[in-house]
Amino acid sequence: MKTLKYEEVYRQEYRDLADARASIDRFIEKIYNGKRLHSALGYRPPIEFERSLPVPSAAGQQQVAL
Repeated sequence: MKTLKYEEVYRQEYRDLADARASIDRFIEKIYNGKRLHSALGYRPPIEFERSLPVPSAAGQQQVAL
């Protein structure tokens, strides 16, 4: 993941391994997965792709008791 290294890892100084993991997790969830274009999604970012999906109707949904 070249983007991760250049946009996150090389630009940060981490206090310890836990700090590095937390920061990288945030980057992946907020930036990388949300904005990166994916060929499988028609070269759209996941957020845009998800917004283009039809909203399921309430009648077609089943409720599951926990």
